[in-house]
Amino acid sequence: MRWEGQRQSDNVEDRRSGGYGRGGGGLLGGRGIGLGTIVIALIAWGVFGINPLTFLGMAGGGSPAVVQQGPAQAPPADDQNAAFVSTILASTEDAWGQVYRENGAQYRPPRLVLFRGATPTACGTGQSAMGPFYCPGDQKVYLDMDFFDTLSRDLGAPGEFARAYVVAHEVGHHVQNLMGLTGKVDSMRGRVSQAQQNALSVRLELQADCFAGIWANRSQQAKNWLEQGDIESAMNAASKIGDDALQKRSQGYAVPDSFTHGSSAQRQRWFMQGLKTGSVQACDTFSAQGL
Repeated sequence: MRWEGQRQSDNVEDRRSGGYGRGGGGLLGGRGIGLGTIVIALIAWGVFGINPLTFLGMAGGGSPAVVQQGPAQAPPADDQNAAFVSTILASTEDAWGQVYRENGAQYRPPRLVLFRGATPTACGTGQSAMGPFYCPGDQKVYLDMDFFDTLSRDLGAPGEFARAYVVAHEVGHHVQNLMGLTGKVDSMRGRVSQAQQNALSVRLELQADCFAGIWANRSQQAKNWLEQGDIESAMNAASKIGDDALQKRSQGYAVPDSFTHGSSAQRQRWFMQGLKTGSVQACDTFSAQGL
């Protein structure tokens, strides 16, 4: 990706130097969960989730931990990794701003929080082991950038565009939240079977993949910044974090009824759907007969 020199977003909050970092335990929605040694299956299970606390059954129980935070600060100007994610976030703002203007509306972008180890959120305490996630309660994307090393080293998905896909997917969850889709899916919790809830989660996640494809479509049209191999990098990332691939990696077999994010093939398909069309209407996974 030819991203250097592009606009960087001001909506980035750097908590990495705060006092809520590695080793600082915390409560998930009012209940403690000991994560202990982080194994690949646990890391990957939370990858690209709209709200890992929800899937842990914690979102509705107790109160989020209240931790005093200092004033929000921007990342250091010489931090190359932070500059990259700030640039990608800015490109999502441009892409979704265009989509919203085309539909006579104004886009409200999320903030992206950089943290290490653990950090308080409106959804409870966020921890690195969850992978990147979006919290609807405060409309923020949370990212421990050490995850990028996990993505490359442990999950076999290297490359800048794979990292950009991570950010764009989480922003896709923000767009779903603005559209009211997140609340509708969450409102079904407890009213349908676990298998049905999982199926709804899969459709939500695949739509976020499709929305990431819309970002790739619109940003490429505006910036012409993709290079040979970039799309393949994102497709490889999508294949590595499909539920079937992750379950086979961790336990040797896949259980489709337990999928919450979609198979590798489904994630690749819906990202490409967004990439090819650049259309929100084309990303209607909830009306699709087949995924």
